[in-house]
Amino acid sequence: MWWTPCTACWPTRRLPEAGVRSALKVLLTVATVAYPLVVYFGFGRWDPAWLAVLLAALMFLRAASGRDPAWLAAGLGALVLGGAASLQGSWVPLKLYPVMVSAVLLAVFGTSLWRGPTIVERIARVHEPQLPPEGVAYTRKVTIAWCGFFLCNGMLSAATALWASEAIWVLYNGLLSYVLIGAFFAVEWLARQRMRARVARVGHHG
Repeated sequence: MWWTPCTACWPTRRLPEAGVRSALKVLLTVATVAYPLVVYFGFGRWDPAWLAVLLAALMFLRAASGRDPAWLAAGLGALVLGGAASLQGSWVPLKLYPVMVSAVLLAVFGTSLWRGPTIVERIARVHEPQLPPEGVAYTRKVTIAWCGFFLCNGMLSAATALWASEAIWVLYNGLLSYVLIGAFFAVEWLARQRMRARVARVGHHG
């Protein structure tokens, strides 16, 4: 199996604090998924700076546990967004948080394209250490496709944050973006099955 869809987007190296890292990943994922609803219900009720501090703390912990500078940058970005929201007395900067998440993931996946191995290849090798050359080429294409997805998703998130109503912003960032991720996984799975079948036929005839 060349790549089982997985939300883990970082190296799979085993570390003594693997349990803590896994818990932080889950916590950060939950916080990201719930974030649009928290912001929506927080309008006019909370000081946006507190939400920014909480997000920054989660990202700093994630960066420290995984030694990932991308999430350190995201934590600093969350503080900047929170500071801007407090100074402006507006939640608009914090509505850009999903854009920042897409930017971080784009940076992580994109960097792996030229530094190698790609993120998707790392995940694939967990299940198939002896990945064939066809599999390596395929995982690179999937990584490029994810980069395109994160770019488009970030642009749409920015558009909803800057020009759409709060309801539309929540609808896209709290629901539709995850539907699109699920659709991307499904399309990739179908493409992977066709690729594996084609390689198997070639190997059989060879």
